[in-house]
Amino acid sequence: MYENSYPNKRFKHTIQFLKTHVPPKSEILDLGVENPFSNIMTQEGFNVSNTLGEDLDVDTSTITNSKADVVTAFEIFEHLLSPFTVLKSIKANKLVASVPLKLWFSSAYRSKTDMLDRHYHEFEDWQFDWLLEKTGWKITARKKWTNPTKKIGIRPILRWFTPRYYIVYAERIKNHNT
Repeated sequence: MYENSYPNKRFKHTIQFLKTHVPPKSEILDLGVENPFSNIMTQEGFNVSNTLGEDLDVDTSTITNSKADVVTAFEIFEHLLSPFTVLKSIKANKLVASVPLKLWFSSAYRSKTDMLDRHYHEFEDWQFDWLLEKTGWKITARKKWTNPTKKIGIRPILRWFTPRYYIVYAERIKNHNT
């Protein structure tokens, strides 16, 4: 169903990871507007609602008002100036989030045509782990994978061996200062 080609390789890894850690029929708040992957989650039996396109750096009301069991955030935190604020505002006790990893051989992504499609953060795994810890989350599972391209050159070769995506399953730490 989800072939190993862009972007479906990422989708395949992500849905397998989600299904391993979150039971079907779970109520999920997916950060970001409705997208092809939120539709895949719905097809797989999850009850998914999305944020509405609001600037999550300044308006976390959809997150704080959500009654979802789980929050998912797939390639969202790198676009925020303050992912700390968003992570602190989550009321659910479970989080599944993925981020693109910082690549030493490539600068952060920045669209030349879309002012909102930029990466303010590209994390190293330890940085994302620390951010989650500081905001009251305990990571109980993690996975990384590569994102090879079919281009020719040194950087495309490095992409075959260097992990590009990092996904975690985390649970809210009880009695953490919120």
